[in-house]
Amino acid sequence: MSDATDLVTRARAFVGKPAATPVAARDPVNLPAIRRWCDAMGDRNPVYQDAAAARAAGFDGIVAPPAMLDVWTMSPFRPGGRASTERMQVLELFDAAGFTGVVATNVEQDYDRYLHEGDRVHCTAIVEDVSEEKRTALGVGHFVTLRYEFTDDAGDAVGRMLFRVLKFRPPLAQAATAQAAAVPKSIPHPRPAVTHDNAFFWEGIKARRLLVQCCAACGRLRHPPGPMCPQCRSLEWRTVEASGRGTIHSFVVMHQPRLPALHYPLTILLVELAEGVRVVANLLEAGAQQLQIGRAVALDFVEVEPGYLLPAFRLA
Repeated sequence: MSDATDLVTRARAFVGKPAATPVAARDPVNLPAIRRWCDAMGDRNPVYQDAAAARAAGFDGIVAPPAMLDVWTMSPFRPGGRASTERMQVLELFDAAGFTGVVATNVEQDYDRYLHEGDRVHCTAIVEDVSEEKRTALGVGHFVTLRYEFTDDAGDAVGRMLFRVLKFRPPLAQAATAQAAAVPKSIPHPRPAVTHDNAFFWEGIKARRLLVQCCAACGRLRHPPGPMCPQCRSLEWRTVEASGRGTIHSFVVMHQPRLPALHYPLTILLVELAEGVRVVANLLEAGAQQLQIGRAVALDFVEVEPGYLLPAFRLA
């Protein structure tokens, strides 16, 4: 039996078993946390923050956004490492085998009911599946799928989630292997997934124009693009060209995981445009030491490959 086959066999022994110790939310569902979530996501649905609006919609009171399902039982950040109850043996198995890189690949959530103020959420994580060894843009690795079951204090189901991560060998660890040596020197830049909803945005970028969706009914601007206005629920929209002026709302300097076509360290900005919406783009010709929240930036475009433009920002 090869080492790779033995690793998969040992990892699959965890399938169907708890991935970690079940946890209960430290705090019940509460309005301050809901407010912070809605502010971060730009969700203005009044049933999440206004008790009168919630009752008018048929609820007993304020309800939490369904997508917050897993937020209530998330572990707090600990600089010293994870607690023993948060460790997942199946993931540590791959760490020990050299697959120390990790990236979330996709998530699916199902909801049984809305969560109300005062509900305390409980979570049990179960190993759903472990893949054979795969070759990905990040490197050689294995996909591990985890199933999360969420219940309330009474043990009644409130929702569930499938969460898939890729455990991969970091590029530096792969550099010594024959597989890494065989990687082509010229690797294309990652391309966006162009859909019916966002095609107008990428057509605008080709023409060096930053287009933002505007609801034709209420005039609310929104980004990223979507089929429905989150404020008035209208499906009709038009576009507005952004001025390109904005300020840094937040930023991050990315070191890992490293994609072969990109240059690191990679400084990524969350820019609040003068029009009031936020966009994510790279920073050009400046280091992170020059950045600060609120600093003015100006839109530019960079041709990462012949005929392929991306929006970016420079310090103004």
